[in-house]
Amino acid sequence: MIAVLCSISSTTLTLPAASGADYSPLTTSGKVSTETYSLVDKTRSRTIPLRFYLPEKIEPQPVVLFSHGLGGSCDNNRYLGEHLAGRGYVCIFLQHPGSDESVWKGKKPAEIMPAMQQAANYENLKLRCEDVKALVDSLAQWNKMTGHPLKGRMDLGRIGMSGHSFGAQTTQGVLGQGNARVGNQFKVPEITGGIAYSPSIPLAGSPQEAFRRVDRPMLLMTGTKDDSPVGGQTPESRRKVYPALPETIDRYELVLEGAEHSVFSERELRVRTLRGTGRNPNHHMVILSLTTAFWDYYLRDDEQAKKWLQGDGAKAVLEQADQWQFATRN
Repeated sequence: MIAVLCSISSTTLTLPAASGADYSPLTTSGKVSTETYSLVDKTRSRTIPLRFYLPEKIEPQPVVLFSHGLGGSCDNNRYLGEHLAGRGYVCIFLQHPGSDESVWKGKKPAEIMPAMQQAANYENLKLRCEDVKALVDSLAQWNKMTGHPLKGRMDLGRIGMSGHSFGAQTTQGVLGQGNARVGNQFKVPEITGGIAYSPSIPLAGSPQEAFRRVDRPMLLMTGTKDDSPVGGQTPESRRKVYPALPETIDRYELVLEGAEHSVFSERELRVRTLRGTGRNPNHHMVILSLTTAFWDYYLRDDEQAKKWLQGDGAKAVLEQADQWQFATRN
């Protein structure tokens, strides 16, 4: 079944009841705590900074991982971590040495872009995917470790992966995207599904061939102005990921009208019009709503979330020019 959905909505943070009865992806409950931690991967002599966003209750809950973009850190995209933890998810945000904020910090303005371009390489993508594997391999031990902040908190049969930009490429890699050099060796089978914010097609070769081994549900989010000065991706190229995904998985795509690459962060957008600045307030509401419904369905088996995601609920949060489509597996 294939559906293409688009609807007008107000820009308030109140969601109407729609398909999915009274399901609301924006409702949160309980306090959220946050902690920093470091994963030491002795096999690679590599230390990976982490930030945890934790729900109030200490009981096994689904886990959501997040990988930052080029030049970022584990402190990026707090709004996602705080919201999902408020929904009961254990959120672990990774920081990837070599493609994190150390790339640009302390450099002169003229040196920053060359440094960023140099860091956007295959070796760093490989390191990132290996970081995710090392983290997933550590979770079972942490779940039983006395004194560890994650002890007794994780349902390790329900792990989601997500990321923005270079983090989206990382997400695609651990979900099974392949390339001519290594096939799909970075796949992490414990991961249940993925969300790619600003996804990318490979720079060479067929997108269909690259994604053919992906066998987990995916949600893609991008914008009509989602280009990047590093990596050569354009709004048009990002839209080529969705049709390249296998028909054997559930797949979703959101395209936000007027949204730039930074829409998925907290950073303000550049001037959009001569009369106004800043981001469209509806964009983060849509991002949070669809993100939450996707995880509620695929990590919690919530049938109300499924009805909302594949029905009128998703349409109701969109603005008129936003684009939303999905296809369920054959």
